Amino acid sequence: MRLHCEVEVVRRQLPALGLRNRGRGVRAVLSLCPRAPGTPPPPPRARRPACLLVSTLRDRLGTRYELKENVEQFFTKFVDEGKATVRLKEPPVDICLSKANSSSLKGFLSAVRLAHRGCDVEAPLSTLTPVKTSEFEKFKTKMVITSKKDYPLSKNFPCSLEHLQTSYCGLVRVDMRMLCLKNLRKLDLSHNHIKKLPATIGDLILLQELNLNDNHLESFSVALCQSTLQKSLQSLDLSKNKIKALPVQFCQLRELTNLKLDDNELIRLPFKMGQLTNLRFLSAARNKLPFLPSEFKNLSLEYLDLFGNTFEQPKVLPVIKLQMPLTLLESSARSVLYNRIPYGSHIIPFHLCQDLDTAKTCVCGRFCLSCFIQGTTTMNLHSVSHTVVLVDNMGGTEAPVVSYFCSLACYVNSCDMLK
Repeated sequence: MRLHCEVEVVRRQLPALGLRNRGRGVRAVLSLCPRAPGTPPPPPRARRPACLLVSTLRDRLGTRYELKENVEQFFTKFVDEGKATVRLKEPPVDICLSKANSSSLKGFLSAVRLAHRGCDVEAPLSTLTPVKTSEFEKFKTKMVITSKKDYPLSKNFPCSLEHLQTSYCGLVRVDMRMLCLKNLRKLDLSHNHIKKLPATIGDLILLQELNLNDNHLESFSVALCQSTLQKSLQSLDLSKNKIKALPVQFCQLRELTNLKLDDNELIRLPFKMGQLTNLRFLSAARNKLPFLPSEFKNLSLEYLDLFGNTFEQPKVLPVIKLQMPLTLLESSARSVLYNRIPYGSHIIPFHLCQDLDTAKTCVCGRFCLSCFIQGTTTMNLHSVSHTVVLVDNMGGTEAPVVSYFCSLACYVNSCDMLK
């Protein structure tokens, strides 16, 4: 029975001697094997004691550690992240495991517990022969595949991968084997034929970069926007797809610093774009954007490219959807949002949650649902970005922005802005 992971053997006596451990793990193969070479085989039906063998590329013969009644404690709080620690009594060391496949790690720890109790280990014990160098190839952290003939069909991806690129492979869907790579930080699926993304991509809790350039995507799901990608995803490339709109919940991906939306069919950007406070690079060239959302002015970018969009000239007359007195729904919604009262589908109907999620923000900071005045003005894009690509061939750097007003008073007070 073997486990591939990174291992750091921490000697607990070193701090008392004024010494320090190295502080980082090395790639290793852990095995459960017979206790020692030359040990006579146990009689029939007798229990087979096992020891732990830790082999590295420099020490392929490995170091053996006794397990029977020798484990002081197991630390498994982060086992679902592929991490665990086995504390031994003699020698006084902590064997720290990381970057392991979580399911394999759980099975291996179960076997170690049995060996500690002196019970039979159900899985076959490994031999004491040196670990082959090829075994350590499973610790690859980067794999680049750029042709269909090189794509692995019969064997799994190394579970230690942190960077995976599978471009020009003719993929029509995301390979579910990729979603088991819990250490993955960068996933490049560009130049394929993928039409839909599985929500389980959101289970890649360490994913920082996702490249989906040049596929056949038509949407980006709400489930992905509300997944663990909210805390990890920093760079997203959706350029050269067929996306017409992004959901309002897209702006919950607040760790995004780099967003590419070029060459899609976008007719609008999420109107809560201002919530992407970490965004620094935004490219949405060659789409069908008629205007920008009002919260766009809250961004603080270093680079902005909106070239080739079908921006409209600001309308002279506003769109008036005011209704006085306010309906009960409108008044209640404004109160909930203004007072930041928590809500959810377990409290109110789901369609009301959607209404609250898509509420407009007035220039005064208050909210409005379906009762508002809508006006358009122009904005110099240099006010939100240090570097701006010209929006047209005429050298312009201005674009129309739509604004919402919760009352006639707000609109009158902002008339100068709309001129």
